Amino acid sequence: MANSVQTLSEFDRRLVAGWAAMCAERVLWVFETESPRDSRPRAAIARARAFARGELDTASGIRQRFGGGSSAGDTKSPAAAAAARAAGQASAVCHMGAHALGAAAYAVNAASLAAPHRSEVAADEIRWQLAQMAADVRAALRSLPPVGENRSGPLGRGLLACGQIGMIISQL
Repeated sequence: MANSVQTLSEFDRRLVAGWAAMCAERVLWVFETESPRDSRPRAAIARARAFARGELDTASGIRQRFGGGSSAGDTKSPAAAAAARAAGQASAVCHMGAHALGAAAYAVNAASLAAPHRSEVAADEIRWQLAQMAADVRAALRSLPPVGENRSGPLGRGLLACGQIGMIISQL
């Protein structure tokens, strides 16, 4: 496994994968409304749940994640793309725990974009996500470095550290 503190132990990755899948699944309808025949995000969430239950190992999860391609690029709306990215981030937790925060942040982004005239949606979604976070999940996520502090993973210089997604992760 990578030497990044953003990786988390396998035990902690399994803990946070279930929460990440829950966050992504909550906005899956946004993607499926636009692309009802595209099952890739639903399959990604199922893989995250299987990994959380110990039914999928890290290597298999990584292979399956990259086997189906990205559904986000096949969407027309930014909200559907964000929902697809939430599912993709959830499935990526098997190799790096920091992706759980990416799943949650993209889910918040999808919910906000799906309801552009309701300014409270992002805050409501963050509150819901935090309420779903068990104490052991919270402890695992708190062991991650703050956004932008550790450059050897997605919370460093990548997409999860930039713009609105980075701001959402900082709130989580």
